Amino acid sequence: MAYTNQRIAYGNTLVELGKEDKRIVVLDADLGASTMGKLFETAYPERHFEMGIAEANMTSVAAGLAQTGKIPFTNSFAVFAGGRAYDQIRQTIAIGKLNVKICGSSSGLSDFGDGATHQAIEDMAIMRAIPNMTVISPADANETVQAVKAMVEIISPCYLRLNRNDYENVTPEDKPFVIGTPSVIREGSEIVVFATGIMVGKVLAAAEELNGKISVKVVNVSTIKPMNKEAVIDLVKGCRAVVTAEEHSIVGGLGSAISEVLSKECKPIGYVGVNDTFGSSGHSYNDVLEYYGLTKEHIVEAIEEMAQMKPKV
Repeated sequence: MAYTNQRIAYGNTLVELGKEDKRIVVLDADLGASTMGKLFETAYPERHFEMGIAEANMTSVAAGLAQTGKIPFTNSFAVFAGGRAYDQIRQTIAIGKLNVKICGSSSGLSDFGDGATHQAIEDMAIMRAIPNMTVISPADANETVQAVKAMVEIISPCYLRLNRNDYENVTPEDKPFVIGTPSVIREGSEIVVFATGIMVGKVLAAAEELNGKISVKVVNVSTIKPMNKEAVIDLVKGCRAVVTAEEHSIVGGLGSAISEVLSKECKPIGYVGVNDTFGSSGHSYNDVLEYYGLTKEHIVEAIEEMAQMKPKV
């Protein structure tokens, strides 16, 4: 079944996987109706744990469950899942290499009405800086389904970043998810744009607008960490410049990760993302994205600017 909302895709996939794998348990911090942990609670109430507004405790309990052989998924808004439970994630889960899956829902600016306190624009930076942590940011609902399945198969701490809102899928419904490997979803030869999450679709729209003017290769980077460095380097061979696009701070997220990989490749790199500031409330999600420059038009401008650059020698 195809979904158009990452949260609903996530919740229903957990229910599907939980039917066959009794090790899967789900923990919520008073937000199950939003994270869609409630779907698992309805299906398997004995394997769902409502922890209240106590993210640190939820995370510690998940660590204990992992040590008994369970596969716990913790759920909260992204800003709380990592922020309020950072110490427990670092000290217990990551250092101990425990098999806990952390789901950060309503990530980026997608909780457009609740402002800076509820908008996570630094969560990927926090999580990818933690050793032993896998960080996944699916492009859409289709990829979310496959990513959750892949997360269950690996024995590793994982962070999954999900958007709050409905939007169209840009990836095939049943494409297997390979952790760590970026995928080309539009070929091009002049500019390579690496994008993640909702920005993948916006980059595709920008590339289509520039069709016939600038040849744009679009790469979906759904795993922020680990990243296949050799694949990234190979993808930029022969191109003039690189652009990254993310619904996240340009500090420490996808742009930083790509720059680290390409530091010796002498390619000019432009960044589309949140410019080192907190989020804010808006009347709609699109209003907030427009305010922070996360639109097709801003991507087009970034690509055109980088198309004028010449590789350094």
